[in-house]
Amino acid sequence: MSDNSAARTASIIDRKQLAEDISAIQKEVIAETDPLADMRHLRKMEWWGRLCTLLGYATAWLLPNPVSALLISQGIFTRWTMVTHPVSHRSYDNSPAVPKRFTSQGFARGWRRFLDWGDWIHPQAWSHEHNRLHHYNLGEATDPDHLQYNMRWLRQSKTPMWLRYCIVALFACFWKAAYYSPKALMEWRKARAKKNGEPALTTFFSREAWSFFSAHGRELWFGNLLPYIGFRFVLIPALFFPLGQQAMLFVLINSLLAEALTNLHAFLVIVPNHAGDDVPLFQASTDSKGEFFFRQIVGSVNYPAGSDGLDFFHGGLNYQIEHHLWPKMSLCQYRRAQPRVRELCERKGIPYIQESVFRRLKKAVDIMVGRTSMLEQPLVS
Repeated sequence: MSDNSAARTASIIDRKQLAEDISAIQKEVIAETDPLADMRHLRKMEWWGRLCTLLGYATAWLLPNPVSALLISQGIFTRWTMVTHPVSHRSYDNSPAVPKRFTSQGFARGWRRFLDWGDWIHPQAWSHEHNRLHHYNLGEATDPDHLQYNMRWLRQSKTPMWLRYCIVALFACFWKAAYYSPKALMEWRKARAKKNGEPALTTFFSREAWSFFSAHGRELWFGNLLPYIGFRFVLIPALFFPLGQQAMLFVLINSLLAEALTNLHAFLVIVPNHAGDDVPLFQASTDSKGEFFFRQIVGSVNYPAGSDGLDFFHGGLNYQIEHHLWPKMSLCQYRRAQPRVRELCERKGIPYIQESVFRRLKKAVDIMVGRTSMLEQPLVS
C-alpha cells in the first residue's frame, strides 16, 4: 500500500461509526466470557511454560544441547509474553477468586520479583514504558518502541548494507539486556523525575546511563542486570552442585544458549508487531476515539492464530491488533474477538494485516537497516 492509497483509505473511514462498531464487538465478547474458563486457560499456558522450563533444566546438566536450551528458552519467553504481559495489563484483575499473584498489584511485586518474573526488565519499568507510553502513542514520535525512529543511527549510517543485517542479527541475540531493560528503566526514571521536578537522562546511549557512579547506572545494574545475571547464571547452575562441577558447567552453557535463543524468539515475535513498509507512522496525537481505534488496527500486525499451539509459539502476540484495541482483555477474549475484528475491517475496507511472523520479520529488519521505510500516514480525524 502506497502513502497515497493509505491516505485515501484513512480519509473515507467514518471514525465515529468505527468506534461504535468496535465497542459493539467488545460488548459481545465480554458477554460471552466465562471468567473462570479464562483463568483456567491462563494457568494452562503458565504450566506449559513451566513444563518447558522443568524439562529443559532436567536435561541441561547431562550435556550442552539445543533441545534443553530451546525448552528453557520457551519457558522464559512464555513467562514474559503469556503471563507477565496480560497480568500487567490487568487482564485478570476482576476475575472471580483470582489469586493476588495474577493481579497487576500483586504480580512480581516486592519479594515476588524473581519468583513471578525473573528477567532483565524491571516489571514496573516495563509496565510504564509498554502499557502507558507505547500503547497510547502508537506509531508516533513519542512511542518509545518506534522502530524506524529508534534505528536512525543504523539507517542513516554509512555502514554497508550487508553489515547492517549482521549487526541486527547480533543485536537480536541480547536485545533484552542491551535495549529493553535500559530503555524501560530510562522511561520510568523520566516519569518519576518529572513528577518530582528533577532532571533525568533522555538517552541510555551515554556513559552515565551505564556507570556504577551514577544513580541511573546503579539502578540499572543493581535493580535489573546483576540480579538477573545472579539468578539465571549463578544461582540456577549452583543448584546442580550435588551432581558435580561438570553438571554445573553444562547447565551454565545451556542457560547461556537459552538466553540467546529466547532473545531471538522474542525479537522474532515482538519487533515486527508494528513495523513494515505497509504499516503507517503518525505525525501527531489524537483525542478522537475512532481515530485511536483506526490507528491501532492499521498500525499493528497479526500472525496466524486460533489455537493454543499457535498462541503458545507466538506468546499471544499474534492478536496484536485486538490487543491494541483492548489492552485489558484476556488471552481467550482475543481469540474470540479476532475473526469479528477482521470481518469488520474487510467490510469497511480497513487494512488488516495478518501474515507469517517470518514474513513480517523480513519487513521489520528491512526497516531497521534502512532498505525500506514505513508509510507516512497523515492525521485524518
